[in-house]
Amino acid sequence: MSQRDAALVLWDVDHTLVSIGGVSRAIYESAFSSVTGRPLRQLASMVGRTERAIIIETLKLNDVEASQAFVSKFYTALGVAAQELEARIQESGSALPGAQEAISVLQTENVVQSVVTGNIRPIAKTKLQAFGLADGIDLDVGGYGDDGSDRADLVRLARERAETKYPASFAGKRTFVIGDTPHDIKGAHDAGAFAVGVATGSSSVEVLMESGADLVLADLSNREALRAAILGPRGI
Repeated sequence: MSQRDAALVLWDVDHTLVSIGGVSRAIYESAFSSVTGRPLRQLASMVGRTERAIIIETLKLNDVEASQAFVSKFYTALGVAAQELEARIQESGSALPGAQEAISVLQTENVVQSVVTGNIRPIAKTKLQAFGLADGIDLDVGGYGDDGSDRADLVRLARERAETKYPASFAGKRTFVIGDTPHDIKGAHDAGAFAVGVATGSSSVEVLMESGADLVLADLSNREALRAAILGPRGI
C-alpha cells in the first residue's frame, strides 16, 4: 500500500448501502422487551443518529433510567435481535442500487473500505451480510454507534483504527465518507474528510449540495464518478 496514494473509504450503512424497511423498529422492540420485560411504547427518531443517542432517548421516552449499564445491555440485546431477524431483513429490505458494484470498483490494494455508521457493529455486520455486501469491507476499523454520538468523532476513530492496522496515512481528504444525510456530510467535514452525499435516503440532491458535500450522487449506480473522486481519473 502506497503511503502517498492510500485512501480510506467509510460507508454509512442505512439508506446508503441498504434499506431494511420497518425492521429497524422491530429490532428495537425486541431488544427493549428483552431488557425491560415490557413492550416498547415510543421509539426515538433514528434518522442520521447513532445507536447510543437513539437508545438513551428511547429509554427516557419510555421512563427507563438510561444508565451506562442499562445502555450496554441494550447494545447486546440489539445485536441478538438483529441476528434473529436477519431473514426478515432479507425479505423486507434490499441492497440499494449500485451498492455492490460501488464496493467492488473500489477494491484495490491502496483502498481500505470500512463503515462509519450509527449502527453498532453486530447490526452493521448483519445488515451487510444479509445482502452480500460484507466482502471487501473491513469492519475491524470502522466507527460505530456505541463509540459516541458525534459522527466526526466516529470518522476520526475509524481513521485512527485504520492507520493502526494498515501501513498508511489517511490524513485529511484521503479519508472519504459516503452517506445519505447532512449529518454524514457535517461529520466528514468536521473531521477534515472528503464528503460524498448519496440521495438514496430522505435528503434530496439539492439538500446534500446545500449541506456542502464535495460530491453528490443520485445513487451509487454512478460508480465511475465515485471511482474518479477516490481513485483519480486513472486510478490509484
